[in-house]
Amino acid sequence: MMATFSRTGALALLAALGGCATISESNQQTLMLHTIVDNREIGGAGCVLTNDKGRWFVTSPGHVTVQKSAGNLFVDCKKDGASAGQDVVVSRANASATVGNAVLTAGLGYLLDKRTGAGFDYPETLTVLMRRTGARDYQNDPPETAGTALH
Repeated sequence: MMATFSRTGALALLAALGGCATISESNQQTLMLHTIVDNREIGGAGCVLTNDKGRWFVTSPGHVTVQKSAGNLFVDCKKDGASAGQDVVVSRANASATVGNAVLTAGLGYLLDKRTGAGFDYPETLTVLMRRTGARDYQNDPPETAGTALH
């Protein structure tokens, strides 16, 4: 009799957690990263991606696999001391995990997914806008206006 209750309870728990992304989905995600300077894609920028689950490195353009998190992903890219760019990528709860958690687990699966990050996704393609650093490019400066005093 006790074994029947134990089996029934275990089956009920498995059914409830069926909507939980922690059980049904990976906690890792592969992202494609691009870097842009002056409206052109550049290659060879070293980028560090960081969230509360870890830190990863990729050279742009390139693919990188990160551990999912409910928290934001911070991206910091640099190339040869000539350009740099940063971005903050927002993590969003994925639709299938949210529905499954609401229907099957009455929200308990959401709490577990938030802790593991499995029910959350980043955009699959990241584009970091870079800015030139270092030496000033006088050729692209706007022309001086008449009457501007130079000292």
